[in-house]
Amino acid sequence: MANWTERRQHGQEPPYIPLGKLKFRIPGIHYRWEWADYFQGLIMCAVCLSIIPVLQDTLGMPFEVALAIVILNGFLYLWHSLFGDPVVPGWVTPAIPLLIAYCAAFPAGPERMHALIAFELTLGLWCIFLGATGLAQRVINLIPRAIKAGVILGAGVAAIQLIFKEGGRFYSMPITISVCALVALFMMYNPLFRRWSTDHPLFRKISNLGILPAIIAAIIIAPLVGEAPFNMEWGFSKPDFVALWTDWVPWGTLGWPPLALYVKSFPMVLAAYIVIFGDAVQAQGIIRDADPIRPDEPVDYNPDRAHIIVGARNSIMSILGPDISMCGPIWAAMTVVTYERWKKGRESMDSIIGGVGSFRWGTFTGYWLMPIVTVTKPILPAALSLTMIIQGFVSVYIGAREARSLKDLGIAGIVAGILVSKGAAWAFGAGVIACLVLYGADFFKGDTQSSPLWADDLKSKKICEESA
Repeated sequence: MANWTERRQHGQEPPYIPLGKLKFRIPGIHYRWEWADYFQGLIMCAVCLSIIPVLQDTLGMPFEVALAIVILNGFLYLWHSLFGDPVVPGWVTPAIPLLIAYCAAFPAGPERMHALIAFELTLGLWCIFLGATGLAQRVINLIPRAIKAGVILGAGVAAIQLIFKEGGRFYSMPITISVCALVALFMMYNPLFRRWSTDHPLFRKISNLGILPAIIAAIIIAPLVGEAPFNMEWGFSKPDFVALWTDWVPWGTLGWPPLALYVKSFPMVLAAYIVIFGDAVQAQGIIRDADPIRPDEPVDYNPDRAHIIVGARNSIMSILGPDISMCGPIWAAMTVVTYERWKKGRESMDSIIGGVGSFRWGTFTGYWLMPIVTVTKPILPAALSLTMIIQGFVSVYIGAREARSLKDLGIAGIVAGILVSKGAAWAFGAGVIACLVLYGADFFKGDTQSSPLWADDLKSKKICEESA
């Protein structure tokens, strides 16, 4: 501890090598390695593996090729702590069902892969541009609140539809998915469990694991009810990078997408970017709430830096391993868990960079371990279903909150419905026309006449805070 106290004095950041807006740090040299976060990441890699069934079903990839994409994405997760972004990165989860629907509109095979590559590369370059110029806030402010609310609502509905539509994953493991979803929702949102986690250390530790207890429940329940076998093999996993870089990338036999696909992808890029920007704002909120508790380490979160790293990750993945999950700025649940441990003091976690970095090194290690891969492989559809159900709940909640008034919510409902049924281009077009018709000259401001939709709720919250 004395050694690291000397390296990072009270009130200072961990040392780094400046690279413009980036801050380059090497684990063990510029910050302390955190074993507790590493081992937690080792287990939580099961969540990351759950995207494999989507890659198999949507793109027709073999398991080993999809595993190679997960590992490549896992390597790029390390870039956030490596270049100074103090969060646990993750997927652009709310946009996954939208991207699945977008890709499904193209014939399976090279054309579908070209559509995915064009989209992901365009998204990556768009994020890099906004991060380098600092224009992210201005761009997002140009989109009316009603349309933003509609995109987020539509993403939530699409996530639920993905699981429960005819032939969806729910029907392959109905008992396991139902029980695990109820367990996860109870742990995350039930006031009784929240009270337990406040009063009892054991429940507090369980709550800090996010959806991992529900995934462990799936591993146990699925074999008991006959919905999946239990299997464990020893050794190291065998991702097929050779096949990936021969048949599934633009510089291989697949070839590059035509220019028209890059242009056609932009409405979907804009929809995904609304989610990415919202995640960046969420990251700022988590850090803002935690920062005053640790005056010994000022946390430097720079949205421009986050945009550049996210853009670089998406651009690289589009070329080396096109990915349905996309590369997002934050895994909110695990970022909260990591900051909760960081709040406990320097003895618990010397630096937040050490916590988030060690966690992602743990997930990266887990992908290579055959016992973890083989145990979770049979229940990956349940893990993905669990993720989508929770994401649907959260997206609908946040989307409704984004609406300023009932008019906004009405427009958002139209945008959401069209987004799910017809895609992003139709949804944005309908949203723009609806906002022009209803708001006219106040197109960008939205509904300035009605009372805020959540006025009573906000008033009640203020009264409760004042009485406390």
